[in-house]
Amino acid sequence: MTDLDTLKSNMLDEDYEIRKQTCIDLEEYGNESIDILIEAFNDKNPHVRFQAAKSLANIGDEVINPVLEKLKEDNPQVQKYAVLTLKSLGNDSVAAELIDALNSDDFAIRKFAAKTLGEMEVVDAVEPIIELLTDEDWGVRASAANALGDIKDKRAIDPIKKERRAATGDKEFKKVCNKSLKKIDPKPKKKKAKK
Repeated sequence: MTDLDTLKSNMLDEDYEIRKQTCIDLEEYGNESIDILIEAFNDKNPHVRFQAAKSLANIGDEVINPVLEKLKEDNPQVQKYAVLTLKSLGNDSVAAELIDALNSDDFAIRKFAAKTLGEMEVVDAVEPIIELLTDEDWGVRASAANALGDIKDKRAIDPIKKERRAATGDKEFKKVCNKSLKKIDPKPKKKKAKK
């Protein structure tokens, strides 16, 4: 086992493969390595950032609070990998924090939090995600519609239909809405033709 000081200096190596492997090696140190791995969210290489998030999730629930603190930072890249870590943990206790992240001033965080809550199928997030269907950012609206489809809660049907109607001329958003509606209700009742 490589000592912690060596691993810290390996995180400064020019070769991203070494930094990525170091993230994996740091898992053995548990709590002692949390800060180092969180700092790797700032790494210039996306493979290293992704591995840092995975390694933190592999350490377990003790990373939840330090990672949640990173969601409060005004750094979208750090927030994105914090959300990825929390999602990888698959722990229900992080859902409330992700629901709070839906109110972030940063559109990327709102988008990523909605996507994550959808993938985690968090039913408690349905109402706050419905509110994002009218977000000023197209990506957030689409992510919200997708997330509602993933959660498959019938409360989302009418709001999705309403926003689909309101999106005149936006074929792409209408497609996202249609796809989500099919996930929620694969066999909607057909309206009977008037005789």
